[in-house]
Amino acid sequence: MATLDFSQLPGLSLFSLQGKSAILTGGTKGLGLAMAAGLASAGADVLLVSRKAEEGQDAAAELSEKYGVKALTFAADVTDQKAMEAMAAFAMESFGKIDVLINSAGINIRGAIDELSQEDFDQVMKVNVTGTWLACKAVIPQMKKQGKGSIINLASTLGLVGLANRTPYTASKGAVVQMTRGLGLELAPWNITVNAICPGPFLTEMNLPIADTEEGKKFVVGATALGRWGRLQEIQGAAIFLASDAATYMVGSMVTVDGGWTAR
Repeated sequence: MATLDFSQLPGLSLFSLQGKSAILTGGTKGLGLAMAAGLASAGADVLLVSRKAEEGQDAAAELSEKYGVKALTFAADVTDQKAMEAMAAFAMESFGKIDVLINSAGINIRGAIDELSQEDFDQVMKVNVTGTWLACKAVIPQMKKQGKGSIINLASTLGLVGLANRTPYTASKGAVVQMTRGLGLELAPWNITVNAICPGPFLTEMNLPIADTEEGKKFVVGATALGRWGRLQEIQGAAIFLASDAATYMVGSMVTVDGGWTAR
């Protein structure tokens, strides 16, 4: 009977991010900042990217102090190609490499289609889709040189299922899902993995406007198996996993963290 060689099964050490560096767009608040804290707790140096870098300066300082990692901020608009290129250059200057990119920057404009403008639709698509694509485009040349890397896109359960009065957001997140799959196939020859986290209803700043509404209670809390909103720390495990060597055989996967919403 064959026996396992446990020396070839590193187990928990696979999840360590010691020595890795990560860029997180939208990393100064909400799920982005929660994921940054998770990666820092596992040993990664982190760059928090936002249009207003000062928003994350205190958070970066706290991450550095608490976890003993290098945590920096950078001001950039994800819809600006030159800004994304500057972001990648700053990360290289600061860390010497780019191991992980988490595309967390995103917006949501709610409403029935006959109440929304084309500008509303275009704005959501520009940030959520074009911004994700441009950030990927900026870091991929360096990841190819390294011969490895991990890209984690923030899709959504609303990229997998529909919901009324969300056409801009569902369209954008459906696009992120397919971008993740296509880019994962494209970059696999360089050992660059591309996957997505699909969060369900987390009580972020984006969702505060509907938290206490009948809509929120019916389509969010009432629709989850756990019967509640997600807590910010509950996104951290998926982010650490996908950023780590524990996920090196995952390509184009959608990891749902939704309290059982899409299981129904």
